[in-house]
Amino acid sequence: MVDVFEQVEEELRSERYKRLARTWLPVVGGVLLVALIGALAWWGWQSWETSKAEKAAVAYQTGLEALEAGNPAAADVAFTQAVDNGNAAYKSLALQQRAGVAVANNKIPEAIAFLDEAAKADGDELLADPARLKAAMLLMDTGTLADIEARLTPLTQEGRPLRPFAQEALAMARLQNGQLPQARELFVLLSLGQDIPESIQQKASAAIAMIDSGAAAGLADIVKAQAALPVQTPGAAAQVPAAGPPTAPQTAQ
Repeated sequence: MVDVFEQVEEELRSERYKRLARTWLPVVGGVLLVALIGALAWWGWQSWETSKAEKAAVAYQTGLEALEAGNPAAADVAFTQAVDNGNAAYKSLALQQRAGVAVANNKIPEAIAFLDEAAKADGDELLADPARLKAAMLLMDTGTLADIEARLTPLTQEGRPLRPFAQEALAMARLQNGQLPQARELFVLLSLGQDIPESIQQKASAAIAMIDSGAAAGLADIVKAQAALPVQTPGAAAQVPAAGPPTAPQTAQ
């Protein structure tokens, strides 16, 4: 009798398992299929991103080699390819290189547009801040002081990677626009500040001496006169010698 009960129970259990299998196997199979599709999609996306990065790296290196060979047109084509194929970092770097080519061709508004785009391409301040600083520097002679201050002031905040260079550029912009007390205040901070590059401290001290001696009083008029001169074409001889106090160093492109 015990054997009969065990046999019946086993058959019932077997039938229950069959029902459970018919109910849940399609669901489990669907979940596994979705997981497989997701894994394949992730692998495909990763492979595609890797392929794009490799193409961008090759294009960027080709652009650098073209610049070294004195072929800026070919360099610009290569950097454009790096922008199209690269990740955020490569896009930012390549756009800054395109800005350099535009500057060499005296296309300043185009260069500023490239730099603004480069600053937005990557959120890392180590890549974005050089683009922002270079864009502000290109506006030094033609842009309004308000625009330059709006671009530079965020870069002068504590912890920003190019803070001393941005402070120097901001001081120069105020000096060139006749705001001598405001400029002198910044130059004093630079000349006495800690962790300030020695070259910036030396130029800040020279600028302070220029302001105190009265030699900087007519600088704003000189800058306006220089800005009104005809644009010099690449390769042409300089029409007038440079004037004014030392300018802030350009960051590497």
